[in-house]
Amino acid sequence: MPSITLLLILVAVIFVTLAAILRRYRRCPSDKILVIYGKTGRKSSARCIHGGAAFIWPVFQDYAYLDLKPISIECNLQNALSKQNIRVDVPCRFTVGISTEPEVMTNAAERLLGLSTDSIQSIATDILFGQLRLVIATMDIEEINADRDKFLASVSANVEAELRKIGLKLINVNVTDIRDESGYIEALGKEAAAKAINDAKKSVAEQNRYGETGKAMADKDTRVNVAAADADAVKGENNAKIEIANSDALRRQKTAEATRLAVAAEKVQAAKALEEAYQSERDAELARAEREQATQKANIVVAAEIDKQKKIIEAEAEAEQIRRKAKGEADAIFAKMDAQARGMLEILTKQADGFKSMVNAAEGDAQKAVLMMIADKLPELVKTQVEAVKGINIDKVTVWDTGNGTDGKTATSNFISGMMKSVPPLEDLFKMAGMELPSYLKGKADEQPQPEAEK
Repeated sequence: MPSITLLLILVAVIFVTLAAILRRYRRCPSDKILVIYGKTGRKSSARCIHGGAAFIWPVFQDYAYLDLKPISIECNLQNALSKQNIRVDVPCRFTVGISTEPEVMTNAAERLLGLSTDSIQSIATDILFGQLRLVIATMDIEEINADRDKFLASVSANVEAELRKIGLKLINVNVTDIRDESGYIEALGKEAAAKAINDAKKSVAEQNRYGETGKAMADKDTRVNVAAADADAVKGENNAKIEIANSDALRRQKTAEATRLAVAAEKVQAAKALEEAYQSERDAELARAEREQATQKANIVVAAEIDKQKKIIEAEAEAEQIRRKAKGEADAIFAKMDAQARGMLEILTKQADGFKSMVNAAEGDAQKAVLMMIADKLPELVKTQVEAVKGINIDKVTVWDTGNGTDGKTATSNFISGMMKSVPPLEDLFKMAGMELPSYLKGKADEQPQPEAEK
């Protein structure tokens, strides 16, 4: 079974390849020129083929067609200056077309490929007008009017040479009429007409004289010969009619039989041809549909599946990276916080154990334990009071003593005591901290006797 599938795939690939090759094989119709451009392998820019076929290499080459249908161009030339400086009107109609000569076809491929019929007609019209004026400027009016062959030959020679440069050739020239604004051609025509009329009248008179004599002689011979000929003619006519009737009947019979056979054969052959054509078209469409389906699967489905798998792998890799990074950061934060908590717990545990030991030393009285801590911190509290006035820089103090002191105090002593009063009292510091300074540090005698243990 796998070998049969592989064989079918191979046959399909070969069929698709042959179909692609056949599609690139182009045949040139008889009314067109096949132009192959791109990498032609020649010195010329394009390869032109007329009446043949060629294989177009994909990617490296491409093709187009040049139409060989004749182009009719009307050139109504007006006020053209002749050799005699007389302006004439020469209405002409030219018929041109793309040439099939090898060199001229190359010129057409280089200069006319891709242009519309109107564009080609416009380019050719400019060339025809210029050459027509040039030919008229080298000829007299008598030559243009009388010797039309010479005029047409000159026009064809000049126009043909110029049209070859762009890939065209002159097929026909038709000059309808020639007129001039001064009436010179009309006068020449009237002169020629008068001369011709006079010559004709003379010839008619002479021929009438000879004709009357000959007519009389001919009438006599005619009567004799007509009588004899009539008798033979009637007899032969009757025999001929009989033969004609027989022959005509036989001809009609044979024609009818041949027509019947031909019509029947044509219908049979036409039916067979249509049947074969429909069968070929159906096979071709089925093959094309299979090829298109395979191409779409190869180009879209496979590519989409590959892109899907790639995005899934990238997303999983990115998610795994984010998970690992987050886990590492979480582990680091947890370790840091755990270490800080352990350290804080250890500090608080030690402080609690120390405070517990102090309370035990104070016989379970927490207030006494606090007093013991305050006594331990007393030097720092005193230092705080001293720091309040330590930064005052007194270089020189002048005190004016007027002798008006009271209670035996002089102005100098009052100044010193006032400055010392600016130091924050130790009791106020304790109150700000929410504690009560012991009475033995207040400097006052207690109103009530204190227990012996407290003393």
